[in-house]
Amino acid sequence: MLRTAALAIAATTALTLPAFAGSMGKKDIVDTAVGAGTFETLVAAVSAADLVDTLKSEGPFTVFAPTDEAFAALPAGTVESLLLPENKEQLIAVLTYHVVPGTVMSTDLVDDMKAATVQGGEITIDLDNGVMINDANVTTADIETSNGVIHVIDKVILPADM
Repeated sequence: MLRTAALAIAATTALTLPAFAGSMGKKDIVDTAVGAGTFETLVAAVSAADLVDTLKSEGPFTVFAPTDEAFAALPAGTVESLLLPENKEQLIAVLTYHVVPGTVMSTDLVDDMKAATVQGGEITIDLDNGVMINDANVTTADIETSNGVIHVIDKVILPADM
């Protein structure tokens, strides 16, 4: 798998997603991710976990969306293993750990706040050096959709028990 520097991720995402989001109108979270072209792995994982209908529902949801480069930075074979039918529950746990119920915009964040995820765990928001969700940097924030908001992150975050 190719590894891309965080700066390249941030630059690519910063240049493509805001323009894309502005031209999109208000599509749902899944359609927005599909249209962006930088979330193919995330979309494939959401499909394999049978979460498409959930993320297309009314919501609202806040999704911390790892890019394809973030998934590519995982140890070799991790994504392929998670996508196997026998690992569906583990895949669901990873994906739902990236989702918070409700709409949380960047202006709602407070340093060191905790947020409960759909998976049941908690994420920590750190504002000391930019915006971080656990140990992932938010590279693009506040992509509004018809059923919530997407914040792009540069790393796949994992629940504590994984």
